[in-house]
Amino acid sequence: MKKLMLIMVALFATTVMFGQFHIGPQIGFTSSKLTTNQNDIKTSFKSNFVFGAFARIGDKIYVQPEINWLTQGGVWEAKTDGSEIGKTELTYKTIQIPVSVGYKLIDMKVVNIRVFGGFAANIAADKKMKINDITEPIKDADWSNMVWQYQVGAGVDVLMFALDIKYMGGLNNLYKGDVQYDGETLSTKSNLFMVTLGWKIF
Repeated sequence: MKKLMLIMVALFATTVMFGQFHIGPQIGFTSSKLTTNQNDIKTSFKSNFVFGAFARIGDKIYVQPEINWLTQGGVWEAKTDGSEIGKTELTYKTIQIPVSVGYKLIDMKVVNIRVFGGFAANIAADKKMKINDITEPIKDADWSNMVWQYQVGAGVDVLMFALDIKYMGGLNNLYKGDVQYDGETLSTKSNLFMVTLGWKIF
């Protein structure tokens, strides 16, 4: 992971020296869920908004760092006694710092189409769990404060507006506890789809 971050930093420095530069705010929509290693736990998506800012350095090949505020999480449903279904909602508010490298497939004056990929660091700001309508905080000892994700996506620019669609997949386990479920240690990763609309004000 450190080597990948060094590569990203090197690309960033190169494009700053030789490329174009844009910056601006962005808003969007996310749909996330927390997948587990347990087949008996049904996972479903939670939808939320995302707010942030981005910079783009480069032209045909570019680097795009971002900083976003978003809520990840999901809903778990599992049989509690062989018949009843227990429902748990988990909410994970994060400061997200993605860095991606992109390539313009079609590059015209007014419109361009891009593809990109990279990694994102998620720093926990608030962690909560809701069980049977009772909400309580998740202890730091049970839930990771730093989550890594990979990202792949595509985007289109029209004039000063940038529309990006991406998938972000979890790389490390969020849950740090040692809960046994059907003979296995429970693990979970955060995965989400994100759509953002950015405005290149510079």
